[in-house]
Amino acid sequence: MIIIDTIQFAASSFAPIALGFFGLGTGYLILGPQELFGWPAHDKAMAHANGVWGFFMPGLCQLLAGTYLFVGLTWFHVFKEAPLYMAATAFTVFGVHWLALGINKFLQADARTNGFMSVAFFLISVLGVTSFSLAGDYPVAIIFIGLCFVYFFEFFASFDLGTPATERLLGLAHVVTGLWLMYMTFAAVLDLANGLGLWL
Repeated sequence: MIIIDTIQFAASSFAPIALGFFGLGTGYLILGPQELFGWPAHDKAMAHANGVWGFFMPGLCQLLAGTYLFVGLTWFHVFKEAPLYMAATAFTVFGVHWLALGINKFLQADARTNGFMSVAFFLISVLGVTSFSLAGDYPVAIIFIGLCFVYFFEFFASFDLGTPATERLLGLAHVVTGLWLMYMTFAAVLDLANGLGLWL
C-alpha cells in the first residue's frame, strides 16, 4: 500500500506579473515607434530582428508568467487572489500569440491572418477590462483598454483598410500601452520588493 502525503505550500504574494508586463511592453516599444514614425523602414533584416524580439521578449516572458501563474493557482495553491486566473489566461494566450507573431514576422509571412486573429484578441481584451474592473484593479484594466485599441487598429492595418493613418494609430496604441506597461512593471516590482505603494 502506497501512502502519498499532501504537501502544502505557503501562500505567496510574489506572482510573476512584472515579467509579463515587461515582456509585452518591450514588444510594443519595439514595434510602436516603427509603425508610428515609419522608421526604421521595413525590410528583410528588420523583419528578422522584429521576429526574434517578438518571439523571445513578449512571447516567452508572457508564456512563462502565465504558465507559472496557472501552476501556482491550480497545482500548488500558492496564489490565492482570484483575479490572477484572468492574468494567467491573458499572459498564456498572449504569450503563444507573440510566439506565432514573432515567427511570422521573421518569415515575412502574410499579415492578413493577423486581422482575423485580432478579433479574438480584441474580445479577450474586453474580457480583461471587464474582469479587472469588477475586481477593482483599475491599473490592470487600463492595460486591457490599451489592448482593445491595439487590436481594433490591428484589424484595419492587417487588411490595409481605412486611411493611411491606420498603421500610425496602431503604432500610437502600441507606444502608449507599452509605456503604461513599463509603469506597471515598476509599480509591481517596487510594491512587492520595496513596499512603495505605486499601484494606483
